[in-house]
Order: sequence, then structure tokens, then C-alpha cells
Amino acid sequence: MPGSPRRPRKVTTLLAGLGLLVTGAALQVAATATPAHAATPHRILFDDGHAEEAGNADWIISTSKPDPLSQDSSPSSETDWTGALSSWGVALQKTGDYSLKTATSALTYGGSSTTDLSNFDTLVLPEPNTLFTTAEKTAIMNFVKNGGGLFMISDHTGADRNSDGEDAVEILNDLMTNNSVDSTDPFGFSIDSLSISSDYPSAISDSTDPVLHGSFGTVSKSLIASGTTATLKPADNSAVKGLLYRTGYSGNTGAFFATSTFGSGRVAFWGDSSPIDDGTGQSGNTLYDGWHDSGATNAALALNATEWLAGGSSSGGGDDGGGSGTCTAAQLLGNNGFESGAGTWSATSGVITNSSSQSARTGSYYAWLDGYGSATTDTLSQSVTIPSGCTTAALSFYLHIDTAETTTSTAYDTLKVQVLNSSGTVLSTLATYSNLNAAGGYTQRGFSLAGYAGQTVTLKFTGTEGSTLQTSFVIDDTALNVS
Repeated sequence: MPGSPRRPRKVTTLLAGLGLLVTGAALQVAATATPAHAATPHRILFDDGHAEEAGNADWIISTSKPDPLSQDSSPSSETDWTGALSSWGVALQKTGDYSLKTATSALTYGGSSTTDLSNFDTLVLPEPNTLFTTAEKTAIMNFVKNGGGLFMISDHTGADRNSDGEDAVEILNDLMTNNSVDSTDPFGFSIDSLSISSDYPSAISDSTDPVLHGSFGTVSKSLIASGTTATLKPADNSAVKGLLYRTGYSGNTGAFFATSTFGSGRVAFWGDSSPIDDGTGQSGNTLYDGWHDSGATNAALALNATEWLAGGSSSGGGDDGGGSGTCTAAQLLGNNGFESGAGTWSATSGVITNSSSQSARTGSYYAWLDGYGSATTDTLSQSVTIPSGCTTAALSFYLHIDTAETTTSTAYDTLKVQVLNSSGTVLSTLATYSNLNAAGGYTQRGFSLAGYAGQTVTLKFTGTEGSTLQTSFVIDDTALNVS
């Protein structure tokens, strides 16, 4: 009966106000969490914590770090930001669909830093020149495995710009072969120890590929000005794909630009840093303008790849980049506001309710997990098929948490948000919330499920409560928007 609780719960905090958009600082994510997403902007982190400015290199989008907007909040040309990658950064910024930051310290995943990988969709490694630590490699690999995009840009063998005995070829191969997550050729390729002086690698013929034919233009050629290639190993990862090849090469050898997937994330490799160099940068550096090279289409390649890695479709211009299959923009979850009661969702008895003991964000019904003050596990799930042609699949929901727990350090009660396959195997834990995240009002949470395009998956919420003191996890207004 409306207004009457269906089961006893101890409630300590009633909902106050409407939902607020999530910020990176507001979300405490577990170490296995995927990057939180809104539909836009796509959040890109450029690394500058591994000697990317050593020697003549200047692989930064701006000297203002971590936020390039502090140098110029509305850049219109590449010189409005200072760095050899400023053209790349400014082109993304001008679309209005991207949020860009620069990391200058150790890379982490699941921490509290503003440049923690859990706050981003894509990580760009523009010719790193120092080895990643064991912890960093774990962070990077888990980030990709759980839905992040990784853009690895190498240079020729021997390009040891800081004279520490390591070059980008060795550093990126070490990331792929010497990590605690998966060292068995996880991406399906290795970087060749070569120094190729010059070439204009050509794109394969594939009108459906979103990197070669994306919203920033069509890719025909790239540029080698002392670079290397990769050897593909599809037996190790069938998703690996060469997109541009050194002249005279094809198949599994001589791939100058390649893409792959790992877990629910995406990976891109580029064999030279010269194509991303726009010829501008800090005083004293000798730079090479490959970005504007008239014999190549490097800008379109960099920008389309960034868009694909972030799992999004921006307004860069041209066609939508599509990929294989078709996609009609839609919201896929049934009964997404719970107003039809328990229909469509599978849930523990009483989870979907219109009890007056809590409040819906909109309408009358909502999902209420736990809140008993005793050992309890509640679940809420729905299966959904994400069309194979969709490059954006943005999951969102509003969450309110109230608790009687008084600790500020221990997560006694938790809510896991997970993606499962048709056999019930957990593919990814998107986030874990707890009594430590309790706050007044609803907060919107968001994640990308673009890595599951072409699959039928189950979205599952699991609330687990300890033996004393209640924590209520209240969910409303879910959505899975694809395009």
C-alpha cells in the first residue's frame, strides 16, 4: 500500500533535494572500478610523468598542468596552448566534447588524485622515456581491462632521450609483458626494435573502420620520420588489427598503426611520435611538424583514434564513424524509472518499491537495496543487448546512500555495480560504493559500456549489509543511452 513500508528498516537520513551531477572527487571507487563516464565530455589524460619532455621531446598539450584551460580557457589556434601536442589538444577542446588533463606524477587507478585513471576515459602515453613502476603497470592494465582506452605512441629503438638506458620501445613492451594483470601478450602485438628512417605508411581499405573513417576525417597515410612498427599476433588476441602499414608490408608484420581490445577496453598503437608533433612547443626544443605534413593525414588519425578509444562519437565533423553493424540512438533499459513496479527487472523481494520511508527521485517507485540493520544481500539486475554498431553506450543512474554507521574509515556495507555475461560470469566491476559514500540527496553516476557493443550483458547491483547498523542504497532513473 503506498506510504506503508513493506519491511522494517531503520532510516537515519531522508532524501534532501534533487540529484547532483557526480564529480571525480565525490566518487570513491574501488581498485577494480572502470572509468566513470558522462555521455559527454570524453575525458582524456595525457601522461607527462615519464620524461615526455626529455631532450628535444615536448610531448605535452600545454605547459599548464594538470589543466590546460588555465593557460587559455578558449583556445582557437595551436599556439594558444604551448606544447608540441597543442594542435591535438586544441582540436579536441574546440569540439566541446572533450575534457583534457595532464598527469605529472605516478599513474594510479582507484585513488583520490584528480588525475587518477578512474576519472578518465582514455590514457595517452606519448613516447614515455622512463619505465612504469609495478604499481603503475597494474593500474594501467586494470584501467584498460575495465573499460578504459589506452593510446601508446612509440618512437624508434634507441630513442633514449634521458639516457637512462630505456627507450619507448622497451618501456611499452615491458608494460605489455611484465605486469601483474596479464603478461601473456594481452593486446596481441609486440613493438619491433627497429629504426626506420622515413616512409609514408598507407591505410588499409576498410570503409567501416571508425579510426580510418571517423568524424574528424578520412585517413589515407601517416608518416615515419625515424620510427618503428609492430608485429601482430592474432592467435594471442583475435581483436588485434593493423590499420596502416609500412610500405611493402601487410598482415602480421610492419603494422605502423594498430588497434586491439583488452577486457572491455580499447588499445591503439602508433609507431612514431613525429606524426603528433605540430612543430610548436617550448623554446629551445628542435621540433618536427608532422601533424601538418601534406603527404599524410596524421591529425585525422590522432583525433579519430582518440574518439574511438574514449568510446564516443563527437561533433568533429563528417560521418559518425560507425564501425561495423548499425546503431540507432536509443535508451535500452526497460522500466528504467521503476514506475512499472517489478516488471523487466529481476530483484530481491521488496527492492522495487514505492514505500514512503524513502523517496523516489522522480515518480513514485525506486529501488531500495539493504537498509535492514542486519546481515542482508539484495540484488537488482536486467539483461540488455548493446547493438554492435554503437560507439557510445552510456550507463547512468541516480544513487542515494544513507547510513547509521558512524565510522569514517571502514566500509561495512557495500553496493557493487557489475557487468555479467550470459553465463553469469562477472566481466567487470564498474564501481563499489559503501556507507562511506553516504550523503543527502541523489547523485548521478555514469559509466561507459561501449566495450560490450555486440554483446548481451546483464547489469547487476548487489547490496551487502553487515550484521548491525543499516545502510540504504537507493537507486532511481536508470538509463543506457546508445548511439
